Amino acid sequence: MSSPTPPRRKPKVLKSLRNKNSVLWPLARIWVETVRSYRNISAVRWLTLGVGVGLLAGIAATLFFLGIEYFKHLFVGQIAGIDSPLPEGEDLFAAHPGKYRPWMIPILTCSVGLLTGFLVSRFIPETKDSGTDGTDAMIKSFHRQGGVIRPLVPIIKGVTSILTISTGGSAGREGPISQIGAGIGSWLSQRLGLSARERRILLLAGAAGGLGAIFRAPLGGALTAIEVIYLEDFEAEAVLPAVLSSVVAYTMFTVFFGTEPIFGIPEFIFTRAQELPFYIVLALFCAFTGQFYVKTFFFLKTKVFLPLREKIGITLTTGIGGLGMGLLGMAFPQVLSGGYGWLEHAILGNLELTLIFMIIIGKTIATSLTLGSGMSGGMFAPALFVGGMSGGVVGYIGNMLYPTIVTQPGGYVLVGMAAFFAGVANAPIGPLLMVCELTQGYGLLAPLMLSSALCLVLNRKISLYEYQVDNKFDSPAHASDKTTNVLEMLQVRDFYRPENLITLKERTSLKELTDILAVTNDFNFPVLNDEEKFTGVLSMHDVRQVLFEDGLYDVIRVKDICRPPAYVRLDYDLYSALLEFVDTDLGQIPVLDSENNVIGILNREDVFTAYSDAMKALKEEAE
Repeated sequence: MSSPTPPRRKPKVLKSLRNKNSVLWPLARIWVETVRSYRNISAVRWLTLGVGVGLLAGIAATLFFLGIEYFKHLFVGQIAGIDSPLPEGEDLFAAHPGKYRPWMIPILTCSVGLLTGFLVSRFIPETKDSGTDGTDAMIKSFHRQGGVIRPLVPIIKGVTSILTISTGGSAGREGPISQIGAGIGSWLSQRLGLSARERRILLLAGAAGGLGAIFRAPLGGALTAIEVIYLEDFEAEAVLPAVLSSVVAYTMFTVFFGTEPIFGIPEFIFTRAQELPFYIVLALFCAFTGQFYVKTFFFLKTKVFLPLREKIGITLTTGIGGLGMGLLGMAFPQVLSGGYGWLEHAILGNLELTLIFMIIIGKTIATSLTLGSGMSGGMFAPALFVGGMSGGVVGYIGNMLYPTIVTQPGGYVLVGMAAFFAGVANAPIGPLLMVCELTQGYGLLAPLMLSSALCLVLNRKISLYEYQVDNKFDSPAHASDKTTNVLEMLQVRDFYRPENLITLKERTSLKELTDILAVTNDFNFPVLNDEEKFTGVLSMHDVRQVLFEDGLYDVIRVKDICRPPAYVRLDYDLYSALLEFVDTDLGQIPVLDSENNVIGILNREDVFTAYSDAMKALKEEAE
């Protein structure tokens, strides 16, 4: 006979934690209360998760930004010898450029294109159809993939984005960092065993952290992340964790790179109402260039590169895209990389009007070659670049024609950035706040709001991101939220049963009722008076209470035990019918026509079946 297992001794530390006289007792109480709050209080839970994902996103943004700036200095500045201007807030590796070898740019971009195509096809083939850029991939993951992103995806996309941008590819860092941040949120939520809903929210929080840090605009980054996933809506549940994540990530980023904004620009203030017509013209011009930008990108992507990819594969396709980008960049260096330095020059008034027009066209084509072919990077920065230059055109011309009214043409560059992106991405609030944070003030708030609203309306039929949906009801992520909506779209007339309807008279005795019940499986019956008018409902539940009272068989009448009238009509929706079932606790409810005649019965099971079938159809549609 085996000896009993000796009791396990509790560690001395645990004993001391449970001892109220121990010096560790206050710490134990704090820990217990913290854990309890995390589990039971939603705000505390999201505060903790938002801070956690923000720390990781801030570290990732720091490394990502450092990698881009260092390798851009190495490849474009030293190897190719091209002196590209840098904005004042990002002058990290300022040095004299190397020997002028512009022919190295197409070699570098073509090599990166080939490497990108190989890595994508070999390790992350599911990302080949992930939309416009990293932001679009994040949107797709939110709506269609349950907020799940494989950890290898943001790693490979992050590395290839660094190489694309640093060798001169026309792409931005905001798209990749939003995908990296989203990947961090997805990974953390899976490690913590969170639900699909919580995973999606943390995915957005991670994206917000990346955007807020890399753009040095915490509030704008947070709101952009939660509104860019919809055309006409935003993810309200993600506001708290997104804001917390963005603030924490931004703080982490500024520890290494300071709090100075990207652009070293003067303060711009809107003071003249006479300028508003010029900002209306700006909105019209940005709407035009926005359509040119989006249509050019999708034309090259769908009509040129996608058919090419079907024939020769993704690796050679991205290589060709990189080569085309490099040749254009060699001849026109203003389109290389993100271009924030040239944007700062436009704000300060250091560019010729003709050059600005050329940059708008060249940057649109360069971005379409880079990202349309499948190389890594973001559309966000190029869109701001083209939008800023578009605003600059209106500002420069206005200043030349009416110098006493348009006194600060550089302000039009900033307004153009926000208005253009609002029009092409259907995200008006985040970019607007980003520009306010860039200028460190709200001096341009009125023209920003006016121009963004007009651009949004004018370009409402286009979208830069392929996986945006109109609103929550169009998102598979909110399929469960459609319950009421689905039932409201279905009507009683399509689901009630008019056949074999059994009605009872008020004067029917209990004895006669037992004979009727013996030949039917129904449990609820409409009750009519002598004039055939509907007066109530008899439920079997009420009959059972008197069914075995033999002495009352000839005394009790149906009208004595029936309930008040409960009914639905043919034009009622099933949600209203469901509420009637809940209020009456009946399993069947009579259906009346417009003259209050009973024409059938609606079963509670039929409502549930209709709901189930509709939800299955929605899920099949989402798949």
